[in-house]
Amino acid sequence: MNETVIIVQGHNAAWYPPERATVQLSIGFDGPDRQSVFDATTRAAETVRSMIVTLGAAQPGPISRWSSDSVSVWNERPWNNEGKQLALVFHATIGFTVRFNDFEVMTRWLDAVAAVDSVTVGGIEWSLTAVRKAAVFAEAQSLAVADAVTRATVYARSLGLESVRAIALADPGMLGDHGSGPAPGPLARGAMMMADSRGGRAELALTPQRIEVSASVDARFVAA
Repeated sequence: MNETVIIVQGHNAAWYPPERATVQLSIGFDGPDRQSVFDATTRAAETVRSMIVTLGAAQPGPISRWSSDSVSVWNERPWNNEGKQLALVFHATIGFTVRFNDFEVMTRWLDAVAAVDSVTVGGIEWSLTAVRKAAVFAEAQSLAVADAVTRATVYARSLGLESVRAIALADPGMLGDHGSGPAPGPLARGAMMMADSRGGRAELALTPQRIEVSASVDARFVAA
């Protein structure tokens, strides 16, 4: 009996609420005097560091990890709009990375830390824990294989064939049959905005978006 080869790509995607949020923030000052700029930066950094340590001591802890960069100091001579070089300006920055597992605490902390002079919140990365990510990705891979079987079966029946049998299964692009790219990994998206509080001061509001975890698989079947 002649067999027909069918090559398909299976895919699965699902969305999950984030379990962690990693905040990137920086503190930066500039001015004409190097020491004054350095001192202002280290004072503000110590304030932020104290706020992080205080939260980290709470039980259960809303912070799972944090780190801080060393102070960077540099200088430049800016130019004005007339092409004239101005006096030397010194800059100093220090960055912090804080990973939260309690988003309500994080929101309140960000609102407080934003009041510290020269603090800039660079962004928030939403994620799953490593264990959860591995589990849901394995599930997505399994469902992608099932999707490949379904696709191959549909093709076979459209040709009047009754059954399909897998003879090869691989990550996208590894069968060498078509130009599939690598399987898409987990995607994390989030939004951060400012809303007016009742007191008239801008209050930080967070809208975490669900995380997409997807998997694709290439498969070769024979149908008869």
